[in-house]
Amino acid sequence: MHTRKIFAKGATLPGKQEYSRMVRAVSRKTNVAATTAKAFLIGGSICLIGEILRQMLLRVLGDETAAGTWVSVILVFCSALLTGLGLYEKIAKHGGAGTLVPITGFANAVSSAAVEAQTEGLILGVGAKIFTIAGPVLLYGTAAAAVYGVILWLAG
Repeated sequence: MHTRKIFAKGATLPGKQEYSRMVRAVSRKTNVAATTAKAFLIGGSICLIGEILRQMLLRVLGDETAAGTWVSVILVFCSALLTGLGLYEKIAKHGGAGTLVPITGFANAVSSAAVEAQTEGLILGVGAKIFTIAGPVLLYGTAAAAVYGVILWLAG
């Protein structure tokens, strides 16, 4: 059986080795150490800001649960605001995965989908697209929580 498909007269798909060579030729070379350090510093800075906020709110509110809740709300709001202003993308350009791991990364993913869909209207655009990212996370997060809960219950 012939595995290559013909797209145009005389044109065929490249083989695996040729494709790998083509990808390497156009791929940007990255300094893994520098990229990792930037991700660590930016992600760590986000977490440090969250901890500073938590300590400040803990002193004011005196309740750990309330302080933690407010920190989450503030970080999500700031992330959504920075996304709407186009600044979160600039931070993520340098921070890479460091900006994806904290709660701010999730807020950015949800709000960027909404920002991109603005031209399609509030209901069919923003209202529908905002859950493009959030839907699977909520679904699998809830399912995983249920499974872990059953395992914990069975374990005693």
